[in-house]
Amino acid sequence: MEFLSLIYLVAALYFCFLIWKLFDQKKDQECYILDYQCYKPTQDRMLGTELCGKIIKRTEDLGLNEYKFLLKAIVSCGIGEQTYAPKNVIEGREASPTLNDAISEMEEFFNDSIAKLLARSGISPSEIDILVVNISMFTSLPSLSSLIINRYKMRHDVKVYNLTGMGCSATLISLDIVKNIFKSQKNKLALLVTSESLSPNWYPGNNRSMILANCLFRTGGCAILLTNKRSLKNTSIMKLKCLVRTHHGARDESYNCCQKMEDEQGRVGFYLDKALPLVATRAFVDNLREISPKILPIRELFRFLVVSLFFKKLKKIASWLGSETKISTKSSLNFKSGVDHFCLHTGGKAVIDGVGKSLNLSEYDLEPARMALHRFGNTSASSLWYVLGYMEAKKRLKKGDKVFMISFGAGFKCNSCLWEVMKDVGEANVWEDCIHDYPPQSLANPFMDKYGWMNEVEDPNSSEIRNFLSEEGNN
Repeated sequence: MEFLSLIYLVAALYFCFLIWKLFDQKKDQECYILDYQCYKPTQDRMLGTELCGKIIKRTEDLGLNEYKFLLKAIVSCGIGEQTYAPKNVIEGREASPTLNDAISEMEEFFNDSIAKLLARSGISPSEIDILVVNISMFTSLPSLSSLIINRYKMRHDVKVYNLTGMGCSATLISLDIVKNIFKSQKNKLALLVTSESLSPNWYPGNNRSMILANCLFRTGGCAILLTNKRSLKNTSIMKLKCLVRTHHGARDESYNCCQKMEDEQGRVGFYLDKALPLVATRAFVDNLREISPKILPIRELFRFLVVSLFFKKLKKIASWLGSETKISTKSSLNFKSGVDHFCLHTGGKAVIDGVGKSLNLSEYDLEPARMALHRFGNTSASSLWYVLGYMEAKKRLKKGDKVFMISFGAGFKCNSCLWEVMKDVGEANVWEDCIHDYPPQSLANPFMDKYGWMNEVEDPNSSEIRNFLSEEGNN
């Protein structure tokens, strides 16, 4: 009997050991952000109203209707006068980019942001175990990841992932790769590098669905240092709680709504279809359906279920009684019950407004995304980190807060994740020299003040248009 009791005791202790080991292993599978560095190009790359006007005037095949379209697009997209463009665009060579333009654009970002990140964190390049690089619209041979390895002399056994074609949602796709590696490998450091190459992708034609990208996309990038080292937990900024990816590429409408393609004259550009808002909404809804149970408290999910069932029952009763009174069956989840800050993709003013309306967000919640769009434009996959940087610069992030990131990308994809803030943060970052100017009293673009007269012009051969075009020659 005593022997049997001993067996039971040993079995119970072994079971407790397995449970402890399971929880202990999970501590080595967490994904922490140690630091990140957003890229700010030099002042001579700033794209103000005057320079925008010059670029428009020297673009061939643009007429009065295209001028009016661009005026409306620039004024309404939410971008300000302090965004940045590639060097070849500033120099007037956007119609004939070279391979060296594209590589140089990437090198400037790599040499600046990665160096600053490693220096500030005290991490040597030789300590990096994993390198993930995502640049969607440009690839080189050797790869851009090889360029980074050569520049910083990383170890020969560094694990490398070089992503292209992932669009504006590439950051969270790269993050998912790192997260999965961390689950199987202990004590690792990962460097995630995200940007977009605009030098070879500036559209020089007159297709409205393609020239719109010129109004939205701007130069930017971010380098992020991640780890699953338990010893670095207390020095980390945030911890990843969950991540959900949604891909609607099987649907033709979703697949075709965002494409890099040639126009009728063979000029390459990025095409944005009119169906994009509908496509994005579908992907967004499916993504929220999956991630909501992971990030919202049970009480909110229960409230939503009860209220939804109540409204449906009420509608059935009204229908049975023959009432013609319309009863709303919409019951929104309160995402603020599980989220403190919303880090939204800066795809344009309409995108921010749409997501804000869907999630019932206030202007305070939308402010970081609006300001990042106004100051830096749509920097593609790196845009989320400029939004996060704004929150940090404004000292909004406190220990224990939850940050919800949402991004959209070609394919069509919607990816989202939830972070937990590990400590109060408010370090100097890319916003350091201008954060006190934000939010400004007005986000109005001065483009309308300078070129608004175009809306009154009816004749494409009028003296106003001739004078507008002749100014380029005088300059």
